[in-house]
Amino acid sequence: IEYQQLDFYNIPATNLVATRLWGSCYVGIGRANIVLQKVPAMSIDPAIQKRCIGEAQFLRAKYYFDLVRAYGDVPLLTTPPVTLNDVNVPRTPAAQVYAQIEKDLAEAIGNLPPSHSGADLGRATKWAATGLLAKVMLTQNKLPEAATRAREVLSGSGKSLWDSYADNFKVANENGRESLFEAQFISGRNTWTQDGPGFSGNEFFGPRGQGVVPQGGYGFNIPEADFVAGYEAGDLRRDATIWMPGDTYPDGRRQPNSLPGSPNGYGCKKWFVGKTNTNIWDSELNIPVMRLAEVYLILAEAVGPTSEGYDAINRVRRRAFGLPQTAPSPRDLAAGLSPTAFRAAVVRERKYELAFEMDRWFDMKRTGELLTSPQLLAKGVKPFNVVLPIPQSELDVNPGLTQNPGY
Repeated sequence: IEYQQLDFYNIPATNLVATRLWGSCYVGIGRANIVLQKVPAMSIDPAIQKRCIGEAQFLRAKYYFDLVRAYGDVPLLTTPPVTLNDVNVPRTPAAQVYAQIEKDLAEAIGNLPPSHSGADLGRATKWAATGLLAKVMLTQNKLPEAATRAREVLSGSGKSLWDSYADNFKVANENGRESLFEAQFISGRNTWTQDGPGFSGNEFFGPRGQGVVPQGGYGFNIPEADFVAGYEAGDLRRDATIWMPGDTYPDGRRQPNSLPGSPNGYGCKKWFVGKTNTNIWDSELNIPVMRLAEVYLILAEAVGPTSEGYDAINRVRRRAFGLPQTAPSPRDLAAGLSPTAFRAAVVRERKYELAFEMDRWFDMKRTGELLTSPQLLAKGVKPFNVVLPIPQSELDVNPGLTQNPGY
């Protein structure tokens, strides 16, 4: 029911998803604050000490970025609490939270190494922090700063787009050539809880009742019909992202025209790994937090319809159609667009490039589409839904908190 509440914008302050998001972020912030308090005084290898500080700064920034986008003003805690008075603090204006995010990321860039290998592969790097800072700047409409940071990643990271879009979502390619940062998951621990080391998306999004994932598939996150219809002919991202009627399962069967919960027969395919895992919480597939393709789109949106902007978006578009990324193609975005039309094209490209990568709601919010989309208006979205409710469980224990208007 908590997902239906979100889907139809009838979200109480007790909604479990909103409550978990808040709590998970603050758990991470609390751990980062301990690292930042304790590690500088430790007698350890200076390189490891510097890296640990940078990782804590990066992660704290990421958690606060998610919080401030989701809830607006939130309590800003930068040191471990000693007493309850240190925890029960009021909400901090969003502008101050963003200032702390920028500060943390700027310092993390100086503390983190440019790359990792071996057992350290997957840790945050200088380029992960730089890419996230570009996104933070774009979100605040600080376009020159966003462009500068995006250029730094594109020119200095050594990263490149996979030739095939689908290669981003294969276990064999985790932390690969296009990846800037991923949420790391492992399998084989037989952990049957949602807090285990595996990712639940294989089961949650698997076709319901088809037996192609361990517990039969929940069939959540069903693509909307208008979204599927919006793919351009020949866009290879569709078949890497969406289960379509008639698609062939690993056992040779075909996806039916209608599924439980999906009358159109559509499903989210991007996180599918099949039956290689043994239980519903145990997928080993990592989830991208930031890919190089997004950095290209950040640059395009930040600089607008310039030659640099067209080159950035067209690299992403060419890859989407299986074309060479650096040569002009018939799939290139048409030249001569106005700044408004060009931005709309970039935002649309984000919609399909980053589909089901947990960014769409934030994009719709920052571009105003959240309150103008006919589909969402029909579902009941209201102006105050640009933020989530402050969890009731937090209001109950912290007298310094106030609820967002409308909830």
